[in-house]
Amino acid sequence: MNDLLRSFRSKALVVTLSAALLFSVSGCSSKANGSSSTTSTVSSTTASTTTNLADLKFPSGKGKIGLAMREMVNDYDRGIVAGVKARVAAAGGTVVVTDAGSDVTKHNQNIESLINSGVSGLIIGLGDTTQIAPLIAKAKAKGIWVATCAVGAYTQDSLTDVGGDESLMGEIMSRELLQSINYKGDVYIFWVPGAPLLETRKHILEAMCKDYPQVKLHEVATQHDPAKVQSQMEDLLTAHPEKGSIAAVWAAYDVLGSGADQAIIKAGRGNDIKMASIDGDQIGFQMMAQTNGPYISIVAQDSNNIGTLAAEAVLKGANGEGAQVPHNTYTACYVVTRNNLVATAELRYGSSFFADQKIDKAALIKAYPQNQEVDRILPLVPNS
Repeated sequence: MNDLLRSFRSKALVVTLSAALLFSVSGCSSKANGSSSTTSTVSSTTASTTTNLADLKFPSGKGKIGLAMREMVNDYDRGIVAGVKARVAAAGGTVVVTDAGSDVTKHNQNIESLINSGVSGLIIGLGDTTQIAPLIAKAKAKGIWVATCAVGAYTQDSLTDVGGDESLMGEIMSRELLQSINYKGDVYIFWVPGAPLLETRKHILEAMCKDYPQVKLHEVATQHDPAKVQSQMEDLLTAHPEKGSIAAVWAAYDVLGSGADQAIIKAGRGNDIKMASIDGDQIGFQMMAQTNGPYISIVAQDSNNIGTLAAEAVLKGANGEGAQVPHNTYTACYVVTRNNLVATAELRYGSSFFADQKIDKAALIKAYPQNQEVDRILPLVPNS
């Protein structure tokens, strides 16, 4: 793990490397003992500058907040919604949520409807900066404070974009996977073309593999549909039945990877093929716990905290403190392996996770000694 973390390169938040410092095992990481944790509350890289933020409330008549989600297909998406709702409620506001079902046109329509519905603040979950920029400009013209979640880049006229550092997480996940196959073999990439976060993660893998000529990448464009992925993976397994013919599967996120995971286990090749992905959904931890499965690592993040920080940005805007909000707010991530699975799962979902999922924790510990620490990793952005 130490060699892995020392190899991380920060996302280019600014031009020079010195402008982004990574938390690593060698001295900047924060150790987490997840065995007695409940829900993860990973802090962002940009702590609030408001002394009494916890006590801040929405001004009278300014507490109606719109939350436009492009889709709600996994725990990551639902965590954002839960985080927004809880924080807005704590500040005396209410939330109106829309779900576009992965339809970009519908997403735009929902955003416009919320803008015209009298909301005082707007949070946009997922999307593309080019797509949402004109809508955010409309919101600003109406005096509506806007924050985005998981867009992956700041959009003009918004307060901030909140999310994990996609380049950093992409490198961590890809490094884990490539290291597990000794940097050689055929790697199949499952991603949804055009989804900004997924494209960023994929670009990082491609850039890394330029240094490893024995790795051959194969693109498998798919949809936000595990059943579709399972069918595609079954076809690949049929076409490549020999052991070693498929070294690894790189899945852009956990739920997407679940379809490939099932196909690989069904074919009895869980010990032959390696898999990794990003998010830390419950299904990701379930797949990691399978002794006959391909998953060797996931990069987990606290999406509830993403929603919380987006709501706080809008709350600060409503209270005249919008200038204090940085354009990009990054949350921490942590590497999940089979040897820290208990601590990381309980950090993310609470001490009852294994009982709730009917996973034999004692058997898991016997199969995989829990001897790796949990390291929270994030870029440290200097105050401007």
